[in-house]
Amino acid sequence: MTDIAAIQADPHWLPHTLDLAGKRMRFVRISKDALTQSGFLADLQPQGDEDAQWLPLNSVRSMQVKTGPLHFIFHTAFCRSTLLARAMNIPGVSVGMAEPGILAQLAGAGDAAKNLVKPVCDLLSRPWSRAEAVFVKPTNHANMLIPALLEARPDAKAVLMTNPLPTFLRSVDKRALMGRRWGRQLYLEVMGYAGMDLGMDAREQFSMTDLQAAGLAWFLSQRMYAMLQASSQGPRLRVLDGDRFALDRADTVEAVLELAGLPYDPREVETVVDGPIFRKHAKLGGEFDEKASAASPALEQEIGQVQQWLGMIAEQAGAPIPARHNLF
Repeated sequence: MTDIAAIQADPHWLPHTLDLAGKRMRFVRISKDALTQSGFLADLQPQGDEDAQWLPLNSVRSMQVKTGPLHFIFHTAFCRSTLLARAMNIPGVSVGMAEPGILAQLAGAGDAAKNLVKPVCDLLSRPWSRAEAVFVKPTNHANMLIPALLEARPDAKAVLMTNPLPTFLRSVDKRALMGRRWGRQLYLEVMGYAGMDLGMDAREQFSMTDLQAAGLAWFLSQRMYAMLQASSQGPRLRVLDGDRFALDRADTVEAVLELAGLPYDPREVETVVDGPIFRKHAKLGGEFDEKASAASPALEQEIGQVQQWLGMIAEQAGAPIPARHNLF
C-alpha cells in the first residue's frame, strides 16, 4: 500500500472517484502516456491493485501538495475540445487532461462536496516535470462547476469552447436515438443551473422536438458564457470556435499557451499539430475521417427551423449567439 505522502507528491496518482457516503476518495496511478491516449480519464481503470487506493476525505482536504499552473478548457460538447486537450501535451511546456471523472462527481455532489473543489484542483495541478503547466478539460456535464473552479484557482485562465448551432445539432443527430436522448437530458441539466424563463409551461416543453431541446441547452450554455465574460472573471476567459480550431490548429494552440502566459517553441507546436494526435479519433481511437457525411434535407430543414426559433429567443433575451470567438 502506497502511503499518503507518496500519493500527494506524485502527479501520476490522479483523484479519480468520490465516495461521499464512505467519506473517501479513490486515487488511480496512471502513466504519462495515458494523457494522449483515446478516451477519457474518467473511464481509466487501474492495471493492478497496486495502482489504486482509497484515502479518507479528511486526508485529501489536509494534503499539502506542490501545485503548478492550472488552466481549463470548458466546452459545450461536440466542438473538438477533447482534441484540444490532447494537443496541449507539449513536452516541457504543458500536459492536457481529458475529462478526469472526479470533476463530474464533484458537480453531481453539489454543496456536499464544495470544500473538495480546491483540494482536487491543487492535486490536478501538480507538475509532471519541471515547469509543466496542466490544462484540464472537464466534461460539459460539470459546467455548473465553472464559477467554483475559477474561484478555487484565481491564477487559472480558461478557454470557453463552442461551435455553431448547426454543427452541434448535426453531431447530436449523428448519434441517433442516444444522441437525441442526450440532448433532452442536457436541456434538463442546464436549465437547473443556467436556466431562464422561456415562457413555456411543462406541456409546451414536453412537446419540443429532440433538436429543439438540444438547441435550447446549447443556447443556455452560450448565454452562460456571455454572463461569465461580463463578470469579474471575464479577463481570464477567451472563447474558441471549434470549427476555427479545425482550420487553424497551430494558431489555436499557440493562442492558448499565450493566454496562459507560457513560453513555447513554435517548432514544438508544429510537431504536435502535425503528429498522430490529429490523425486519430480523440474519443474512440482509430484513424480519423474528416469527411462529414451529408445530412438529409429533412434534417437540414429542421436545423434551420430550430436556428431561426432560437434566434428569436436570443434576441428577446439580449444574448447574442453563438458566443463570439476571441481567442485570436
